[in-house]
Amino acid sequence: MPAYNDLGYRALFAHPEMVRELVTMFTPFKLFDNIALSSFEPADPVYVGDGPAARQNDIVWRVRIGEESLYVYILLEFQSGVDRWMALRMQSYVGLLCQKLVKQHAVSPPLLLPPVLPLVLYNGVPEWNASRNLSELLMEAPAELLPFQPSQRYLLIDQQRLDAAALEANSTLLALLFRMELSGAPAVRDKVLPALVTWFADAPQASLMRSVEVWLECLAKRRGEPASFTFDSAKEFADMGRKYATWAEEFEDIGFQRGTEKGREEGRTEGQLSALRGVLTHLLCKRFGRLPEPAAQRIGQATAAQLEHWCGRSLDAPGLDAVFGDDALSTQTGPA
Repeated sequence: MPAYNDLGYRALFAHPEMVRELVTMFTPFKLFDNIALSSFEPADPVYVGDGPAARQNDIVWRVRIGEESLYVYILLEFQSGVDRWMALRMQSYVGLLCQKLVKQHAVSPPLLLPPVLPLVLYNGVPEWNASRNLSELLMEAPAELLPFQPSQRYLLIDQQRLDAAALEANSTLLALLFRMELSGAPAVRDKVLPALVTWFADAPQASLMRSVEVWLECLAKRRGEPASFTFDSAKEFADMGRKYATWAEEFEDIGFQRGTEKGREEGRTEGQLSALRGVLTHLLCKRFGRLPEPAAQRIGQATAAQLEHWCGRSLDAPGLDAVFGDDALSTQTGPA
């Protein structure tokens, strides 16, 4: 599940308009209101420390605030499960980001580090009960040592516990997608899908549309349905809505209680691999046309880690060679 969760949300929040909607509509902050999209700039989320290993958090954006060179860095982390040590992870991410800015001489002229907003988007069912401040994870220190103890907070957006009425009144694309994930089959079929069709009819954006397709695909994979979603036509999208609703109703009836515990575990593992292969194949075919046989074979034999890595690359790679990296394929793609 984490693989589909990350891929779907990475695809969405690769777009500045989605990041702006998140911080203006779903956080209490006002400083991002009326900020132009051109002020949102993606930053490299890979931080290389003193050792050879690179660490990466999910998404990093830099936002220019005001006329002066004041930048706020937004660190986005996507979670489908509760992580007790999230505050510690965020402290590591913030520290690595700041170290990178210093090494790249990217700090402001007074040699001061920029402000950072660590933001966690959580869509799991259990209520988030992890501490949101690193200081709460530390043993009680002697009074003389208190000034030297670390403190790192992060902001949590708990998607499952967003106000339903407020979501329905919110006409943004992100609110529609949150409703898609939180609603039952009848509401998705009768309200959310028609609203989504109308939204893209009024604001056609090919790149964002493709990312929403990826998100919808990953949503289905997380829930066990190997479905494929496209916006090729209103009719096809309506058909997709009917299939989505039928699947959702059946899934609610079936549940996860079939078979033995071992069988369920094996099914989940194989299901994750199958779903990842399906998502990657769908992405590559959408971007590059029919896949050559060597590419299809490599996807069929890959591990979950390889598939997830290639899925991430496929979002903006210029060709198949760039997707598979060192395992580049010389065979050209076929016709779409």
